Amino acid sequence: MDLKSPVIRSEHIYRAYWLYWRLLGLESRSVLNRLLDILITVFVTFWYPIHLILGLFMERTLGDVCKGLPITAACFFASFKFVCFRLKLEEIKTMEVLFKELDQRALSPEERQFFSQNTKREANLIWKSFLVAYGLSNVSAIASVLFGGGHKLLYPAWFPYDVQASELRFWLSVSYQIAGVTLAIIQNLANDSYPPMTFCVVAGHVRLLAMRLSRIGQDRKETNAVIRKQLIESIEDHRKIMKIVDLLRSTMNISQLGQFISSGVNISITLVNILFFAENNFAVTYYGVYFLSMVLELFPCCYYGTLISVEMSRLTYAIYSSNWMGMDRGYCRTMLIFMQLTLTEVQIKAGGMIGIGMNAFFATVRLAYSFFTLAMSLR
Repeated sequence: MDLKSPVIRSEHIYRAYWLYWRLLGLESRSVLNRLLDILITVFVTFWYPIHLILGLFMERTLGDVCKGLPITAACFFASFKFVCFRLKLEEIKTMEVLFKELDQRALSPEERQFFSQNTKREANLIWKSFLVAYGLSNVSAIASVLFGGGHKLLYPAWFPYDVQASELRFWLSVSYQIAGVTLAIIQNLANDSYPPMTFCVVAGHVRLLAMRLSRIGQDRKETNAVIRKQLIESIEDHRKIMKIVDLLRSTMNISQLGQFISSGVNISITLVNILFFAENNFAVTYYGVYFLSMVLELFPCCYYGTLISVEMSRLTYAIYSSNWMGMDRGYCRTMLIFMQLTLTEVQIKAGGMIGIGMNAFFATVRLAYSFFTLAMSLR
């Protein structure tokens, strides 16, 4: 065995993901963390989008409504997705256990090298890209208030007091909005980085399974019993992968439907804000970064959703590529049944309706363009 090939450990990819949950007060039994969880749940998860929604109803012009709508929709759906994922944490942990079992099956240097140079690197790039994009979005929003001039809140919102009554009230309100949107971004990092990362890891393990399947029987020194054992183990690997796919369908059924709706609304309204309602360079920068964040938020999940389907469709040929000539009838019957199982198209759907793939991504972009065209006509 090539000692230079790193051992596969899928759980290392999720270290940043679980850090987000710990920062939000979860995945810890300490009293302070439970108190932090309660405070974030009340004042960020629930109250933050509510105070933004109420603020929209107080706006008198279409421009002010459009300015507040993207962040209001983003915070509302961030809370919605966060609650959905929080209710599915046990299923997420079950998937990690299955990933660990699949990791142990990658024994050849070729498999480990592929996973390290492709799957692991791409998955790490995903969460780092989300972190940079969302971080820049937050910094640009804060900068637009601190350096944009005027005495305005970070976002249009409702407070149970007159925000402009004193400097203290104003800056306390701004501080709440900054802290709230920062925590909402952490929630969104947990919400939005998990699906594409997991899709990437699943696609990687499907490719590793295809590599193992195509090698079955190629070593002429192996006995028929060993070859039969390899086939049975590969069938078990396929069963585990399909179990992960079923768990992903359950976990992302509702949350990703909210993701598509949120992205369509935000992309279109953000374009309108850039063209018509941005008052200064900081506002243009903020909306530009925010627009890129919305595109980034949706594209990786759709891309790797399609990649899973592509990799799963290659399993049938990988089975056929194994050296099955000369094996007994029972082995060939088992292989044929396995091939028949792999012919089924594998697709994860949002809301049980929208397949998470590139077709959905382009459909969302077209929907956003339709909203934009409608806004242009209303103008």
